[in-house]
Amino acid sequence: MSPADPGAVTGSCCAPARRPAEAAGPARETAPAVAPGTGGAAAAYRTPVELLGGTFRMGSEDGDVNPGDGEGPVREVTVGPFALDAHAVTNARFDSFVRATGHRTDAEHFGWSYVFAAFLPEPLRAASPRPAATPWWRGVEGARWDAPEGPGSVLDGRWDHPVTHVSWADAAAFCAWDGGRLPTEAEWEYAARGGLDQARYPWGDELTPGGAHRCNIWQGEFPGTDTAEDGYAGTAPVHAYPPNGYGLFNVSGNVWEWTADLWHPGAPGLRAMRGGSYLCHHSYCNRYRVAARTANTPDSTTGNLGFRVARSAP
Repeated sequence: MSPADPGAVTGSCCAPARRPAEAAGPARETAPAVAPGTGGAAAAYRTPVELLGGTFRMGSEDGDVNPGDGEGPVREVTVGPFALDAHAVTNARFDSFVRATGHRTDAEHFGWSYVFAAFLPEPLRAASPRPAATPWWRGVEGARWDAPEGPGSVLDGRWDHPVTHVSWADAAAFCAWDGGRLPTEAEWEYAARGGLDQARYPWGDELTPGGAHRCNIWQGEFPGTDTAEDGYAGTAPVHAYPPNGYGLFNVSGNVWEWTADLWHPGAPGLRAMRGGSYLCHHSYCNRYRVAARTANTPDSTTGNLGFRVARSAP
């Protein structure tokens, strides 16, 4: 099936979905990008934060909840001790994984992935199919983790940015190789709250306290103009902005993060995602709030979807 086929499932407006039964396309023959000397960079952001666990109030019932997202009701949830990486997995870390294992991502199997249209040169944008419900995306042949905007794009200057164009299965495979796993939704939200009770964001209730940007989201008018007042258009380094109270970086904005959990029992196959991305804007998607959630099919890949690694307590 070609990119953005009208029969494809449309996922969240934040990240379009492949149709679950879609057949994989032919294998790409090109070799993955090489990152000379990234060994140190790959290790630099593998920083597990040990968390004691405990009982916290999960979810939200405020007026910004998106209908059908299942954030509420607010309920007490208990999580046991675990560790969660301070940073999302970087391009450099994922490069080390690919080099060590030969892993071939779902985007490579399918031969294409979704890219935000504004990042593409006009000829490629015009030639790439778009999903009807989310026309700011394009299904780009050859887009993958090491060519985020398709053929000719590279990772130079972005080795410390979060890896994107990775499916749920790609993320789970990396976690297993790294000795970990994907976090549950409860673990993710417990960690993202940073010890704050029912705050809207990982740092409190005000989006820009004192006028300071604390996350990488969209400013301006979506989808036409991103003023990048927060310093970034597209992904930001995984260490951008101050961490939350538990020492975790970028749990709001930058890239969506896969979790281990199903979206809900009545939606088999869909996996929950957390955190929002650089495309989130209050006019249509305020899912950069710490309680917010959305979902996608586990084989879906986009330019704003990544993950971080959890580890069970010994």
